[in-house]
Amino acid sequence: MKLIWMILASASTVASCTSYLDPIRTSQLGDDPVVDGGTYTSGGGLTIAADIRENDGHTLLCGAWAESAEQSILTKGKSRDVVASGAAYLGRERIAQNLLFMARVAPTADYGGSVANCRLVEREWRLTDHAKAITIRIPRQVVYRDVDGPSGGAFVYFHQTGPGAGEG
Repeated sequence: MKLIWMILASASTVASCTSYLDPIRTSQLGDDPVVDGGTYTSGGGLTIAADIRENDGHTLLCGAWAESAEQSILTKGKSRDVVASGAAYLGRERIAQNLLFMARVAPTADYGGSVANCRLVEREWRLTDHAKAITIRIPRQVVYRDVDGPSGGAFVYFHQTGPGAGEG
């Protein structure tokens, strides 16, 4: 029971780290979005593309994500959890946690101009923000675990390795 309370407390702490000021808006990514992602140890992966803009004095984060069409059955449907665990940084400052608001799109070689969902983050825009780098961080994680196997179990991990969804 104590473990359950610890997990709930941790989840509420993470959820409170990022506040969004508005509902999701649909837009397009700029010509040169930041693109990152990763792969599963069983094959396949995902890609997240993002950019920032100024909107009424606040920071607007826009993004899209895609998962590879061909991957292990063990990772089907796991990309949503991985994207939800991701965070966006502007310079060294975390501006968003849980990137699941971003639009899900088909994998492509170039995400510039792709459909994107945008959210205003609870952060004022600064004149120097255009010069700062956006970074997407996704923690390494176990996405599948079968501990009943004959050799001690099977594990599938997600590792941030760069764009992993392929080109469709």
